[in-house]
Formats: sequence, C-alpha cells, structure tokens
Amino acid sequence: MTGNNKTIISQFLLLGLPIPEEYLHLFYSLFLAMYLTTVLGNLIIIILILLDSNLHTPMYLFLSNLSFSDICFSSVTMPKLLQNMQTKDPSITYAGCLTQIFFLMVFADMEIFLLVVMAYDRYVAICFPLHYTSIMSPKLCACLLLPLWMLATSNAMMHTLLVARLSFCEKNVILQFFCDIYALLKLACSDTYVNELMIFIVGGPIIIVPFLLIVMSYARIISSILKVSSTQGIYKIFSTCGSHLSVVSLFYGTMIGLYLCPSANNSTIKETTMAMMYTVVTPMLNPFIYSLRNRDIKGSLLRVICNEKIYV
Repeated sequence: MTGNNKTIISQFLLLGLPIPEEYLHLFYSLFLAMYLTTVLGNLIIIILILLDSNLHTPMYLFLSNLSFSDICFSSVTMPKLLQNMQTKDPSITYAGCLTQIFFLMVFADMEIFLLVVMAYDRYVAICFPLHYTSIMSPKLCACLLLPLWMLATSNAMMHTLLVARLSFCEKNVILQFFCDIYALLKLACSDTYVNELMIFIVGGPIIIVPFLLIVMSYARIISSILKVSSTQGIYKIFSTCGSHLSVVSLFYGTMIGLYLCPSANNSTIKETTMAMMYTVVTPMLNPFIYSLRNRDIKGSLLRVICNEKIYV
C-alpha cells in the first residue's frame, strides 16, 4: 500500500500464538468455544436486563453496557484469530490492522470507563442509600455514558490516525495475535515520538486516573462497611461489590502488568498470555462473575425461564 504516509508494506503477520501443528485443531476448538461463550453469556445478561423491569436500575444499565462492550471487545480479535488458525495464514491487511487498533481502543477504554462508573454507583448505593435514587437519576446516567462513549471513540480515532501517518518499510511481523499499537510502533521506520508522547499524555491517564478513582470509591465503601455492626449487612455489601471487584482485578491486573509494568524478561508467550487474559478471558468470565454472585440476575433468569415454560 502506498500513499501520503509512504507505507510500503500492505499486510502484517500476526505471530503471537506459536501453536504446534498437532495441537492447532484443539486450540481452535478451545478459542471458538471461548468466543461463543463470551457472546452468549453477555447476550443473556443484556436480554435479561431488557426483559426484567426489576433490573431497570442504574447498576444494571451500566452492566448491560459492559456486556455489550465485552461482546464487541472480544469480536474485534477472536474472529480474525479463528480465521487465521483455520486458514493457517497469519496475515492481516494494513487497513484491517488499523481497524483492529481503532475498535480495540474504543472498547478497551469503555471497559475502563464503565468499571469506574460502576464503582461510583456502588459507592453511592452504600454510602448514601437514602439519596441513591435522586443522585443516580436517569439524566445523570445518560450524562455519564454518552460523553464516555464519545471520549473513547475520539481517543481511539486520534491514536489510529497517528499510526496511519507512520511508514512501515520491511518489518511486518507482529509478535501478538492482534494488532497491538505498542507492537506496531516498534515496526515503524519513521519517527514515532508524537505517537509515544500522546500515549503517555492521553493514554496513561485514561488507565491510571480511573484506577485511582475506583480505589478511592472502594476505600470509602470499606470505611462505611467498618461502621456497620450487622454481620448480615456486611455480607450483603460484600456480595454486592464482590463481583465488580473481581472484574476490576482481572482486567486491571493484566493491563497494568502488560503495559504499565513491562519487563525486559517478558517472553512473547508471557505477553501473549497476558493479552489473551484481558481481551478474551475477562470478557468471557464477566457474565459468570456477575451472575454467580448476583441474586437479582439469577432470579431474573429463573423468572424468564418460568415464563417461557408457561407460554410454551
């Protein structure tokens, strides 16, 4: 591909999964099952929240957005990975690579933003229970979600356009199973200073600031918990927040380990495994984490199943 950005190569090779030939079909079946589980599990949560009026609350509005983001996040990488494994062709076009970068950043940013607003929702529910309805109004929820989607899209567009201006000459092997922006910058044969500067100025705070806000929210929640004398009350609060804390730990743990605390000793397999955790495993586990630890979701599922049995 040639153009104003002086790009010479027309495709990249995604070599992040060095799977032996004899195990290729096994891993293909495993990844296909994981992807279908991700889509089905998150879709069930979205449908339950839409059908059950008892779940029409701010917390479940944010959860439905998280489930939608999980489906899209996983769909950016997994279909291409499965296609490459089936055809045994690890290539991806230049345009396809930029498209992956854009949508990966959109939905990764939204995962981060949604974890923050869900932490804030739990903070208000536990620390200000009598004012929860007035604080977490539909207007506030819309004011939280719409700008966040716009911010995630704008940030992704900026970084994608900055990558599009780079030149790629000879190296085209990406040691990852998707087009990771950091891996792509290493292949550029033109100056990447602006890209790295914008990642530091914009990308860093998008990861760190929300994480600090989540920590602050749960610090206040724990402070409120310690004031509760009832064992049943403490258990109820922990059961309410436990699922969200599990998701935060999974998602942030792998992202911080991969991007904010990189090690020179990190092998390709280790980096690929960590990337697989936050792009594939976490979106797949989220529905199970929220449904297993959430009585409202389990109750809604039972009600829907019972209704189906009655009308069938």
